[in-house]
Amino acid sequence: MSDGEAFYEFREIPQEVRQRMWVEEEIRQQPEVADRLLREGWPEAERIAAEARRFQPALVMLAARGSSDNAARYGQYLLGAFAGLPAALATPSLFTFYRRPPRLDHAWVIGISQSGRSPDIVEVIREARRQGGLTLAITNDPGSPLAAEAHAVLPLRAGAERAVAATKTYTAQLVALAMLAAAWTGDRTMQEELRRLPEAMARALESEGPAREAAASWWRASHGVVIGRGFNYATAFEIALKLKELTYIVAEPYSSADFLHGPIALVEPGFPVFLIAPGPTFHAEMQDLARLLRERAAHLTLCSEDPERLRHADVGIPLPPVPEWLSPAVAVIPGQWFAVSLARLRGLDPDRPRGLQKVTETR
Repeated sequence: MSDGEAFYEFREIPQEVRQRMWVEEEIRQQPEVADRLLREGWPEAERIAAEARRFQPALVMLAARGSSDNAARYGQYLLGAFAGLPAALATPSLFTFYRRPPRLDHAWVIGISQSGRSPDIVEVIREARRQGGLTLAITNDPGSPLAAEAHAVLPLRAGAERAVAATKTYTAQLVALAMLAAAWTGDRTMQEELRRLPEAMARALESEGPAREAAASWWRASHGVVIGRGFNYATAFEIALKLKELTYIVAEPYSSADFLHGPIALVEPGFPVFLIAPGPTFHAEMQDLARLLRERAAHLTLCSEDPERLRHADVGIPLPPVPEWLSPAVAVIPGQWFAVSLARLRGLDPDRPRGLQKVTETR
């Protein structure tokens, strides 16, 4: 822990900035965006999934950067679990710098990008199509270069995202991937669970208060870890990214299993840990990890729908119960509130993180 005063000027954010706060507005828009995508995009998701089944891919490759790459991690779990396909994250530099792309003629290659304008992700889709693979763009801009290169496009329908830090486009990407998984299976139970997701996301917005309480206990931190597992491995990466972007904390994401394989040596009294623990699959493992962290006197913030798990935390953030495969779209919302609240406590403007712009183009 560090008092942070060598690096931060703790000041009040001007009233006019607090009132504007695009990122807070866009966090609140997420249930509406998810509902619109589910209503308007379902026929497209069914058509895309049917085309992919006919293609009979041997594997899925997901190409993305930043928050979109975290959504792609969720896609790995979804398409592995429900389509039965090996799913990997792309290595764009093999396509752009090394010029030695892997064979993709039997692959379903999915490019995920809020803007659809990053040259390296566009190049992955272009090369996959050249080789005869099946390609899909998931983007908020159906007129983007990424969309132009792909066989099919699933638009996010999130509307303009003005904040630099992605919130509503990230959860829209999660919903889009969940739609593809449900459409692939044709499972009506999954489809009904998806239909109820926006309501759960709206209830998750109520986590703003507990998230603000958690932020108050982290305001002097210079480092910390964010831990999830399974479908919420992606959530750990996304919350850690939001902390880096908005608060400048060195926040490292881990799966609970990987954390035990060495990084737990970091834990000392007061060490800040943000633990994401919804669903039944890892119940025993998360209980044991929470106990171990408390024994080592870590400062534990824990997100779960289970009151028993929350009792192990210094600050517990309740989540609305949802099927575990959909929980990342709910569990990330307290993390978004947490990062924004912590930025405000530090006197930082969450809409203007230093050194960042809305669209980053990499090769």
